[in-house]
Amino acid sequence: MILLLALASAAALSAALVVALFPLMRRYALARPNARSSHRVPTPQGGGIAVVGATLVVGAAALWTAGLPPEAATQVLVLAGATLLLAVIGAVDDIRPLPVLPRLLLQAFSVAAVVWASSATGRVLGIDVPLWLEIAIATIAGLWFVNLTNFMDGLDWLTVAAMVPITATIAALGLAGIVETPEGIVAAALLGALVGFAPFNRPVARLFLGDVGSLPIGLLVAWLLFGLAAQGHVVAAILLPLYSCSDATLTLLRRAARREPVWQAHRSHYYQRATDLGLGALEISGTIFAANVVLALLAVGSIVVEGLAADVGALVLGGAVVAGVLLRFGRSRSRLEATR
Repeated sequence: MILLLALASAAALSAALVVALFPLMRRYALARPNARSSHRVPTPQGGGIAVVGATLVVGAAALWTAGLPPEAATQVLVLAGATLLLAVIGAVDDIRPLPVLPRLLLQAFSVAAVVWASSATGRVLGIDVPLWLEIAIATIAGLWFVNLTNFMDGLDWLTVAAMVPITATIAALGLAGIVETPEGIVAAALLGALVGFAPFNRPVARLFLGDVGSLPIGLLVAWLLFGLAAQGHVVAAILLPLYSCSDATLTLLRRAARREPVWQAHRSHYYQRATDLGLGALEISGTIFAANVVLALLAVGSIVVEGLAADVGALVLGGAVVAGVLLRFGRSRSRLEATR
């Protein structure tokens, strides 16, 4: 019951904050089109303030109502502090871009703090792996996930399409008692906040998340996935974000192989190439959403049906789904080039 209440409350609060803050964002936080943009007219950004604010306020109230043991309470407090830090970094970067190194260092500090706090209540790699090594690996993975969430927030409804299936799945698992209460509540609150924001970001978007939203959302979802894996559901934690991770990672590797400056903004993600070559934002986001729903069903299947064969089968099917989407976007490019 508390998860459903958190979802509904976060959705209402997020929408109300967007409406209240929209005049300020339109005045002070316009995202102007450039060569790397997917939009063509100046559009307000900063909707992440509403999403993150609603998630933290509603999540805190729900967690306080549920009651938490000391270790879990410390973990959630660290998560909230790190989320706020990333939101501030993102807000500053939205207004005046920060240098790469300071931005990465602050992000790494935030992720490392969350990973360290989370390790007190659960381990992913097991007790045979030194704690410092697990924290180092998880911090690198978390830092990459925070940034790829930012990279993948380049099209109307794309972050909604990516994160709603993930948060809905973890919230449902929390409702079923399969994951712990903190993860279930935070997932439900973030899901509700994204649902409240979604109408304003619907193609053609009237409002963007901005880095103030994408960076902390990346951290929150990374924490949810870490918790899911630490509770024994590693395959599910891999499957849920598989499309976003694949698009961003393959793009990074491709750019590195071409000796391009990987830290600079660009338009070479698969979803960006697809929109540049004729597919609409709604079609791309809808395709990715559908793929993520399938990945979510496979993730749940890997939990419900135990055994190595089920895990391998889910991973193979999930990989095939992602490959199919990437190939579809690639075929769009090939068809366009063939008509020239």
